[in-house]
Amino acid sequence: MSKIASTFTRLVRFIPKSNPTKVLIGEPVDAQLDVGLALYQGKEVEVRPFSGSSVLRPGQATGETESIARILSPLAQSEVGSIRCIGLNYASHAREMSLAIPEVPTLFIKPSSSLADPWPSPTVLPKITQADNTGDYESEMVIVIGRDAKDVSESEALDYVLGYTAANDVSSRTCQMNQSQWCFSKGFDGSCPIGPVLVSTTLVPDATKFQIRGLKSGRVMQDCPLTDLIFTVPQLISFLSQGTTLPAGTIILTGTPPGVGAAKKPKEFISAGDEFAVELLPYVGTLINKIEHQ
Repeated sequence: MSKIASTFTRLVRFIPKSNPTKVLIGEPVDAQLDVGLALYQGKEVEVRPFSGSSVLRPGQATGETESIARILSPLAQSEVGSIRCIGLNYASHAREMSLAIPEVPTLFIKPSSSLADPWPSPTVLPKITQADNTGDYESEMVIVIGRDAKDVSESEALDYVLGYTAANDVSSRTCQMNQSQWCFSKGFDGSCPIGPVLVSTTLVPDATKFQIRGLKSGRVMQDCPLTDLIFTVPQLISFLSQGTTLPAGTIILTGTPPGVGAAKKPKEFISAGDEFAVELLPYVGTLINKIEHQ
């Protein structure tokens, strides 16, 4: 377990009501609260700020209390570098797509400019995606690396994990199917909202205990335990770090469960006016995205 991870249980990055020009890091006062859902419902969410300026350097609790004016992604664009993403990592998703179980993880990369905040910040579909209305959602669990990792063994991998959060791997399906590489179709600005809460490995030492759901305007589209992962968290970290440094702040999207819009019959995509929620329980809560057009 990362030494930083032992200093907190749940962290949020936010703008406080007391000072709209400031960005703070802190722990929600209510340890069980679904922060994303509470804010969406207009509820007051109180946080105990830490002295640090980043979840990578959280510092210590200050003893003060602040209310959230706006929730931000747990890490800033400047902290994540490139975003590592794993394709086809749920056995049941491979079955729905009629694809063979991969023998090694499938990797693609999103640029840091794709990182985005949860609601109320919008999730914007670019014009190229609107052309044939094939924007799609992918609910995902995210690994956040807490210290530089290279050539890590599976047995040591969890020592490098700062914590976990949720993501929506927003995709343009026509672009994806027209190319052998997926970086373009999944790398548009704002196509990787993450949050709302970063959960420490002290609170969730085993990521297979998570349950993930994806809801489109309140309807459940995806619902799966993380025991269905083909490649586990230790396997992914070890594989991705071979010969390659994963700097502190690297985020790894671990794949999506079955139920994506492209696999439904008839297909069901997202467009302006839709809301999509990624629910990762326990502790992470609900990442809400309101879809808009460019």
